[in-house]
Amino acid sequence: MRTLISGLVLILLAFGAVAVSPDRAVAGGSGADRADSLPGSFTWSSSGPLIAPKPDAGHPIVSVKDPTVFRYDNRWHVYMTTADTSGRWSLARTSFADWSQAAAAPQTFLDTNPNIGNRYVAAPQVFYFAPQKKWYMVYQTGPPSFSTTDDPANPASWSAPRNFFDAEPPIVTENKGQGGWLDFWVICDDTDCYLFSSDGNGHQYRSRTTVAEFPNGFGDTTIVLSEPNRFDLFEASNVYRLGAGGTYLMLVEALATRSDWRRYFRAWTADSLGGAWQPLAETEANPFIRSANVTFGPGQSAWTTDFSHGEMIRDGVDQTLTINPCRLQYLYQGMDPAAGGDYSQLPWRLGLLTQTNSSC
Repeated sequence: MRTLISGLVLILLAFGAVAVSPDRAVAGGSGADRADSLPGSFTWSSSGPLIAPKPDAGHPIVSVKDPTVFRYDNRWHVYMTTADTSGRWSLARTSFADWSQAAAAPQTFLDTNPNIGNRYVAAPQVFYFAPQKKWYMVYQTGPPSFSTTDDPANPASWSAPRNFFDAEPPIVTENKGQGGWLDFWVICDDTDCYLFSSDGNGHQYRSRTTVAEFPNGFGDTTIVLSEPNRFDLFEASNVYRLGAGGTYLMLVEALATRSDWRRYFRAWTADSLGGAWQPLAETEANPFIRSANVTFGPGQSAWTTDFSHGEMIRDGVDQTLTINPCRLQYLYQGMDPAAGGDYSQLPWRLGLLTQTNSSC
């Protein structure tokens, strides 16, 4: 009887832990674990602009960019880069219960957090690191940096940035040319954490540490993809686990230099985070996301022909970055195709793509 009662207590405690703490995502559907549930080509439907800049007297922002998105406490939370009229880059956060409320939702600027302050910060990624029961925000301050919090719904709670590396790895310095080391992305499996990054010069990098050492110990930096044309592997790499299986998806933003020079995404898959990446949909003729394979919903104008830096809607919030390949959605940055001029002044907005040709 004592053993039975002890077992029931442990079960109740386990259920309680699940109820109060974010946990590893579990992808739904019988096809979610199959690598072959991804089609060989993709079609998408886009929303109109859902999130636009909300400037105020102290923040004359003209763009919102580079979103990271997660569902927590029955609300969507979006952290994003902002750019203002003076070319200053920072971060903001917004939150809403439903996408229909996104446009009206208030935005909080993270420079009001004294730990972040008035410094250059951009390209955030937010996830829950379950082994430490801690939330991480990865971003660039120049080098790859991170902050932590116990409450991602409170922008004022993020800690001051710390760097992942003491210095730029020599392999990056030797290969980045006139580009820059940027757009840092962390994903973990059961034993190791990997930091993927771009250089704007045709290279994708991967660094590794153990789950036990994270966020310290990153090393073994290698080039995992390269192209002679720097615009074919430009920036904004994302990596995700497909369902509960062992297949991973990598997206990298490119510029369509063979046609209209608009931004689009190429895609590769691998059997492990430390493995080799194989082409999936990675040409201008067969892209992962590009204007040629995106339509807009009823009543929506084709408000953008650029599909740029964003994040997939995840099945959970933890460090495995699990997505359901049978239900792909991507929050991206786009802009009016007629826009031109200084890159920092371009009017980027955020929209949501939904895959329309799942093979599941």
